[in-house]
Amino acid sequence: MSERRVYISIGSNIDRERHVAAALDALEHWFGGLVISPVYESEAVGFDGDNFYNLVVGVDTGWSVAELSRHFKQLEADNGRRRDVPKFSGRTLDLDILTWGDATGEVDGVTLPRAEIMTNAFVLRPLADIAPGECHPACGRSYRGLWLDYRTNQKLWPVDFRWQGRQISRAQSV
Repeated sequence: MSERRVYISIGSNIDRERHVAAALDALEHWFGGLVISPVYESEAVGFDGDNFYNLVVGVDTGWSVAELSRHFKQLEADNGRRRDVPKFSGRTLDLDILTWGDATGEVDGVTLPRAEIMTNAFVLRPLADIAPGECHPACGRSYRGLWLDYRTNQKLWPVDFRWQGRQISRAQSV
């Protein structure tokens, strides 16, 4: 299978720095070079809980959606993600496939592109940061344009974050 660009959202609100770093380590190990957005802190959406760290990562891969899903679920489990709690609750690590090339509809049991792109600032903003000119596979609009038109009361702010000795984001830079 040929390679395609995949965008992945990463979120954590339990021991955030450690779990985000673990996700980045695993993604780099599996895919090599990563396109990494700034890391944002946001309030929990859908439940009362600690603030989340969120970011989006772009990778090029020949893996199927099923392979990605299987690896991501295992990585989440390896990092203490519990599945026996309500859907909207704190989590050590959450990885979601946002897009898989230009695929739309259900692929290997995953609906693509992921609806959260259009509804959650903590997904759309970092995606617009790293892929401003790329277009949403379903609506055809650029992520930058979608972000500029986005209206919500969701609070989101960049944070200082270092990974493997590199400054990934700065609180004052975005």
